[in-house]
Amino acid sequence: MAMDPGVTEPEPMRAPAPAGRLEDLYVRNAPGALRLAYFLTGNRELAEDLVQEAFVRVAGRFRHLRMPDAFDTYLRRTIVNLFTSQMRRTKLERAFVARHGAEPAVAGEPSDPAARDQLWRAIHTLPERQRAAIVLRFYEDLSEQRSAEILGCSPGALNQLVVRGMAALREQIGDDER
Repeated sequence: MAMDPGVTEPEPMRAPAPAGRLEDLYVRNAPGALRLAYFLTGNRELAEDLVQEAFVRVAGRFRHLRMPDAFDTYLRRTIVNLFTSQMRRTKLERAFVARHGAEPAVAGEPSDPAARDQLWRAIHTLPERQRAAIVLRFYEDLSEQRSAEILGCSPGALNQLVVRGMAALREQIGDDER
């Protein structure tokens, strides 16, 4: 049966694109991810870059995730891993610059004498994994188990990181409860 040339055939119905699901994941997870990245880095622009890179990496592997419902855990873990990698690169760059006698450019933030800012600065002197453990446990308010999963360690190892980090903070700032 020949179709009339003036009549077009209706397009078949299509399933919604998976992009809607990715958009939902982004909307649902971006604020928490940005908060975590900011607490780790102390720099909003760097935090945004970390979140964007982590989301691209995790979303690119979305179909291959063992547990797609745990997207936020994968995203947080990726943020922590990217942060740790970035800190390693920064240490290598600084060591290179130190060997060659040049001073790295340091972008200074405005200093505020408030106790919160003093604590914030002290947190940023901690080794990366201690800082990540404290941020996940206290700033993100995650359970020991969830924090340990994100850091890729046992809950006992997480507790050791927290204990050592808190001891270092007390030593730097002083403990008002003594």
